[in-house]
Amino acid sequence: VQLVESGGGLVQAGGSLRLSCVASGIRFEDYTIGWFRLAPGKGLEGVSSINYNDGDTYYERPVKGRFTISCDNAKNTVYLQMNNLKPDDTAVYYCAAGKFYTDYGEGMDYWGEGTVVTVSS
Repeated sequence: VQLVESGGGLVQAGGSLRLSCVASGIRFEDYTIGWFRLAPGKGLEGVSSINYNDGDTYYERPVKGRFTISCDNAKNTVYLQMNNLKPDDTAVYYCAAGKFYTDYGEGMDYWGEGTVVTVSS
C-alpha cells in the first residue's frame, strides 16, 4: 500500500495550492480519507476528511471556509484545495486512509510521507 502526496510548495500569504494524494494497493472508496499536518514545534493536527462513498466532508475550524477536500474516483485520488493561505498553515501535509477520522489521526491505517507547504508573510 502506498499513498503519495504532491502539490506542496512555497506560496505567499493569500495564495493557493492544491494538494493531491494518490493511492496504490488500496481503493479509496473503501476508506475514510483524512488530511493532517505537522507544523514545526507542534503536534499532528487534523485538517479535513472525506468519506469516499457518500462524499461527506469535514473541516477543522482553522481551515473551514478556506480549504476544500474532494475526490476523483476514477483516479483513486483525493485533493485538498487550499485558498487564502496563511503563515500558520505552514506544515508538512499528510494524507491518510482508514476506518474513521479523528483530529489526532486515530483510525487511520495508511499514511503517506507528506508534502511540505510553506506560506510566507
